[in-house]
Amino acid sequence: MPKQKRHSAAKKRFNVTGTGKLLRRKAMQSHYLEKKSAKRKRGFRQAEPVSPADVREVKRLLGK
Repeated sequence: MPKQKRHSAAKKRFNVTGTGKLLRRKAMQSHYLEKKSAKRKRGFRQAEPVSPADVREVKRLLGK
């Protein structure tokens, strides 16, 4: 049987840490940035863990 393929969109959007946690980018950082404060934009740089409710589905998409 052929290998199972990963979901192409999911593998671009999520990272798995060494301990197995899933990280995602924060939303709202792509446009309309002039009206957002510098403090708010700095906060967008930090990756955030995936919500516990979504972890199972994201792992399935990533083939984990």
